[in-house]
Amino acid sequence: MRRTLRRSCAACAKSKHSCDLRTPRCSRCIKRKIQCNYANEPWTPPARPAQELIRTSYTFGSLDPFDSYPQTRLPREHIQRLIHSFHQKIAFQYYPLDLSPNSNPFLVSWWPLALGDPALFHVSLQTACLDDELLAQKGFQASEILMADSVALLRRKVENVSLAVQDGTMNSVITLAAIEFGKGNIKTSQMHVDGVKRLVSMRGGISSVRQTSPLTARMVPWVSMLVMGHPQFETQDDLGFGHGIPPISEWQLEFDTAQDDIPELTSAEVDYEVRNVFFRLRNIFKRADQVPFPTTQLHDLTCFVVHRLLLTIPSAGDSHLSPITECVRYGIILYMFIIHGPTYYSHAVILNTMIIRFMQYLKYLDPTSGKDSFLDVWLVAVGMVSSTGTAHHQWFVERAKVVAASVPLGDWDQALIRIKRILWLETPQGEDIFRPHWDAIFGTNSHPGSPDTNAYGSPSITGTVLLRNTVSPARLLPGRLESAIQMEGNQT
Repeated sequence: MRRTLRRSCAACAKSKHSCDLRTPRCSRCIKRKIQCNYANEPWTPPARPAQELIRTSYTFGSLDPFDSYPQTRLPREHIQRLIHSFHQKIAFQYYPLDLSPNSNPFLVSWWPLALGDPALFHVSLQTACLDDELLAQKGFQASEILMADSVALLRRKVENVSLAVQDGTMNSVITLAAIEFGKGNIKTSQMHVDGVKRLVSMRGGISSVRQTSPLTARMVPWVSMLVMGHPQFETQDDLGFGHGIPPISEWQLEFDTAQDDIPELTSAEVDYEVRNVFFRLRNIFKRADQVPFPTTQLHDLTCFVVHRLLLTIPSAGDSHLSPITECVRYGIILYMFIIHGPTYYSHAVILNTMIIRFMQYLKYLDPTSGKDSFLDVWLVAVGMVSSTGTAHHQWFVERAKVVAASVPLGDWDQALIRIKRILWLETPQGEDIFRPHWDAIFGTNSHPGSPDTNAYGSPSITGTVLLRNTVSPARLLPGRLESAIQMEGNQT
């Protein structure tokens, strides 16, 4: 062991404080009651030579800041290629909200943890390895080795309570859940989600996890929802009380926009829970026109809003169920998916479910019910964009034609005015995502959608690189994904 490499624990290095290098935890980490990782030395002395955490020199540029990594059963050169792939490709595909290598959380937060956590290191390499093997189409021998070792290493960690609740453990479990989901191993995937939920509960809830790892607190509920098809964690209330997913600070701002300029939404037919979310979102988006709105804020807002709306869905037998409420509910959810784009893993399956439910309730509304209906235009616009590349897209196109004739609309500019009047976040690519669909309706030369805007990698109007060609349900087994989507459609 090259002990001279150990300069400080990860926490002290990140905060630029001196470290006394005590093991298993330095005095500063003990005082702060946080995890203490030494990237160049195991957390505890090895009990047996076979369990020793062997470090190997890494010379592939300067990607590994500690010039060391845990031992694996794969050849050293192969590991270096996977590390390079993780740093140069996977980190940005999984988290396209931050394209800077100096701040992307998979590089500045996740990777330092992985260097001191053999289980997370193996899981991280597995994401890069699967990506390479999928492209090569020569089998999955290396990724299967990494999977077997990941599970074995993770099993040892969860047997120790203090190790089980670490951020790295939760990162590993939720990543394995997504990988298994992508392979079509639904029960195994759901088992991992149940496991990470117990770990979060042991930590005191998502809000407690957020104090040590914002990335973990973001990824766990989001991926859990994608895998299970519905929220697995509660949200805090509007004032930020509770142990669930917190609202962003802007959620509590006083309303700067009028709430009575949309008759369809101020009517008693729209339930308070949905109306409350709508007007708070509208207020935040209006404020974003004057004040910068970071992509991490958008991510947190999307996670909170989608969870809040899905958690307040009335039961199917509820006699007070309002079609217009449900149309607005699913319209908001789909719009948030559009502006957010895929993050971590593909959201194709849950997106398709939301589209089908949206269609079910939209059928109850008369598209010719009122002249110059702003809400009808917004609803079909969201439907067309979110359903691009799916079997449902043409249904929304036909409905949009009816709405356009009823309003009436003559061109894209007239449609845009009405769309922005309802709910709209101004972004560089926003109009470019919506316009082609309306141009096609009005008979221009533009065509709706593009190869990149479909259910397997839905459009993002934030201007970020889309999550494509990654370890995701759509990426691993498209056939099984399409079958799952078809089954969802048949059940409705």
